[in-house]
Amino acid sequence: MTRPLVLTPGDPRGVGPELTVAALREVDVGDVVVVGDLPALRAAGFVDAARAHAVHPPDTGEPVEVAALRWAVQACQDGRARGLVTGPIHKARLAAQGFRHHGHTDFLGELCGVADPVMAFVGGTVRVALVTVHHALRDVPALITADRVHRTLQVVDHAMRHQLGLPAPRIAVCGLNPHAGEGGLLGREELDAIGPAVRRACADGICAHGPISAEEAFMHPDESDLILAMYHDQGLAPLKRLDFGRTVNWTMGLPIVRTSVDHGTADALVGTGRARSDSLVAALRLADQLSRR
Repeated sequence: MTRPLVLTPGDPRGVGPELTVAALREVDVGDVVVVGDLPALRAAGFVDAARAHAVHPPDTGEPVEVAALRWAVQACQDGRARGLVTGPIHKARLAAQGFRHHGHTDFLGELCGVADPVMAFVGGTVRVALVTVHHALRDVPALITADRVHRTLQVVDHAMRHQLGLPAPRIAVCGLNPHAGEGGLLGREELDAIGPAVRRACADGICAHGPISAEEAFMHPDESDLILAMYHDQGLAPLKRLDFGRTVNWTMGLPIVRTSVDHGTADALVGTGRARSDSLVAALRLADQLSRR
């Protein structure tokens, strides 16, 4: 029997439980274990079936969605599951309950012993990865170092080659500043950090080019296989305008396969029937594809 995928619906007060039910009706990716708040799943209409069943995570004294993630990651690390798909969590609600992480990505990195996993989005017309993720904008310039950009390029290139199957992925690297710094006139991050990192990556055999302005990168997405953005909104604002609902959040650099939806808990849509399961369906399909490779 093929090892199952494990799916965590996320915050039981959001749309995760109902999207889980809808997605599993629509897509067949083999066996799936859903780990989360059982009452919320049952209320959303989840019924155990031949290829999907639900379990409630052990009580760890944490919110149920956090306990579910611990259970799911351990299942992947133990070889009982072949990949993890996550529904949306509510960062502010979790922070109010003492959760100290900024989101899924850094928490999964801690559970897997990886210092800096890379957040990427694939599946639509544009692929995007991020050098920094959930940081205040004022803190970003100090985080853009040559080592950090170079390591991100290495992680992205490896994942695209060995998990997605692209033999020589072309990576367009954005600058941090408008017009990629205008030769130092608008900032030196491109000269001091991003440019040197790109040259090191090219010397490693990585097909990277840049730094180029973000506007140029997104105006010509067909000229690259992935755009590497320096900060969250630089990459995700244009991506979601182009491909919202079709993209999948893929965490690169982990020793396990992990994909996720590209949206939040959408509390206002709970119970309305208007929440769409497209992104969760896509996340399940990508996790299935990546884990089989």
